[in-house]
Amino acid sequence: MIRPLDDVLIPDGEEARKWAEQELADPRYADAKPTWFDMLARDIGRFLADLFNSDNSANVGPSALIIVSIIVFGALLAALIIWGRPRRAQAVRRARGDLLGADDDRSATQLRADADRCARAGDWDEATILRFRALARGLLERDLIDPSPGATAQAIAREVSVVFPLETAPVRDAAVSFDDVRYLRHPATESSYAELAATDDRLSALRPEAVNA
Repeated sequence: MIRPLDDVLIPDGEEARKWAEQELADPRYADAKPTWFDMLARDIGRFLADLFNSDNSANVGPSALIIVSIIVFGALLAALIIWGRPRRAQAVRRARGDLLGADDDRSATQLRADADRCARAGDWDEATILRFRALARGLLERDLIDPSPGATAQAIAREVSVVFPLETAPVRDAAVSFDDVRYLRHPATESSYAELAATDDRLSALRPEAVNA
């Protein structure tokens, strides 16, 4: 029963309970309800705050504080390992796989060896393609460049020029040699391959600190 009082509706006990139940059934209250993770984090925070409280630390003792500190450190270390592993795996995938239009997971060392083998056989075209891929792969493995997927030889050359400004012209020429053979079907020569190999060798020995010094 609802009784009027000065034009204000005042519900009795049973009606008030029903109104409260209807209001709390609104979805916005369910959304605002803390999750189990929120409550767990809150309880852990309160436990640590109470543990290291000046009034309680004397009663707990140094041994317990050390144990708790080790547990907290272990949890942080585990989180670092768990969430750091995908990033490392991503870096490995970036250094291996698709490169300059080919799905090739050979390392830079392997690519150089195969390029030199083709050069000894007089196959300068294949040697040029493999050697430029070795150049790019080597810089990827050293985390010196980070080309986007599908990056061209010229795009890689531009990234290299940022890291090694003094090598801008040679790396651009190396990219041109790669494009000439790979896309324009212009035959490579022993001389052009030798220049590309020399550029790759220099980059392999250079460090950004030495160039920027």
